[in-house]
This record gives sequence, C-alpha cells and structure tokens, in this order.
Amino acid sequence: MAYPLQYGLQDATSPIMEELMHFHDHTLMIVFLISFLVLYVIFAMLSTKLTHTSTMNAQEVETIWTVLPAVILILIALPSLRILYMMDEIYNPTLTVKTMGHQWYWSYEYTDYEDLTFDSYMIPTNELKSGELRLLEVDNRVVLPMDLPIRMLISSEDVLHSWAIPSLGLKTDAIPGRLNQATLSSTRPGLFYGQCSEICGSNHSFMPIVLEVVPLKQFENWSATMI
Repeated sequence: MAYPLQYGLQDATSPIMEELMHFHDHTLMIVFLISFLVLYVIFAMLSTKLTHTSTMNAQEVETIWTVLPAVILILIALPSLRILYMMDEIYNPTLTVKTMGHQWYWSYEYTDYEDLTFDSYMIPTNELKSGELRLLEVDNRVVLPMDLPIRMLISSEDVLHSWAIPSLGLKTDAIPGRLNQATLSSTRPGLFYGQCSEICGSNHSFMPIVLEVVPLKQFENWSATMI
C-alpha cells in the first residue's frame, strides 16, 4: 500500500500493473525530453541575438517539426494499445467473484460456490485493533488464491461506485444495471488495500476494499470454513 510522502506508484503485485508502471516510465521520459527541448529553445531565443534569414522558409525544418510529433505519438500509442488489450482479455478464469456496490459498503459472492456470500463494512475507528489502518480495514476481507486468473464481476445496486485496487492496476466502475468485468492475478501473497474511487454520496470515503491473497491450499481451507 502507499506510504506517507510517496511520489511514485505503489509496488506492483500483478503482471498488468508491472506493464502499467513500465508504460508510465516510458511516457514520462518522452515528456521530460520534450520539456527540456522546449525550455532549451526558449532559453536560446531569449539569450542570443543570432538569427538566420532563411530559417522561416526552410522546408526541411517544417518537415521535421511535422513528422517528429507524429513519431512520438506512435511511440506512445503502440504500447498503450497493447496494455489496453491485455487488460480486457479473459483467460479461462479459475474463480469468479461478483462484487456489488451499496451505499456504503461492498457485498461479495463467490459464484463457483453454492452459498459463499458476505458483506464487507469498514471497521469504525473506535473498534480498530493495534496496527490496523484507519478508514482502510474491513470486517470481512476478500480472500483470493495467488498465481491464478480471477474474474471480478462488478456492478451496483444504487448509485455509481468504483472498485479500485492500485497495486493490482484495477479500477472498474460499478454501474447500476450494468455488469462490468475485470481480471486480476497476484504474483505474491499479502494484504492489498483499495477504496471506492467514484464520489457516491456522503459516506464515499468509508468504502474500503481489502484483498487477502493467499496460497491455494490456504484459500481452500478458508472457503471450506465459510460454506
């Protein structure tokens, strides 16, 4: 999860998030190069009196400043489209979890099991135990197995919500009457925190999401106790 004064993205825990972080660094370097070039040209124009009479009519210069931005846009668009298609693909998920947004809590249903459903409410501040995080802890965590493709079906029963886990690179809107889907796969166990990322009313800030990713054997033991 994020820590105080963090300027970068959270540590990636899924292949998709790793690709997003690489794309972020790739695009940021292009932005830096463009910014430094523009600042250099502005500084040169303000600090020198040298002029060239044919600069304004040079066809070569016009060709360069037309073609170069197009090449830069292609260098940004191609990896962006690649990641976009990767995020939309579903590879035979081994588990499907349906998430419903409410004002103001989440409910979860493991559709591959006969009767495995529960609601997830934020733990009030006065009930937190030592070491627990304010506004981020819930009474029922979503337990998922690691290293397996998992499909999340996301919707809402009242207003717009958004189910977001930054370290997994997930942010999917929960829309009443519409069923959106997302794929996640965690490469390591742990606790991963998120929050509703759509302003959904007065208690919008009190809809945390906690994923507990565990090895497959531990997940099977947990599911057996919940049924």
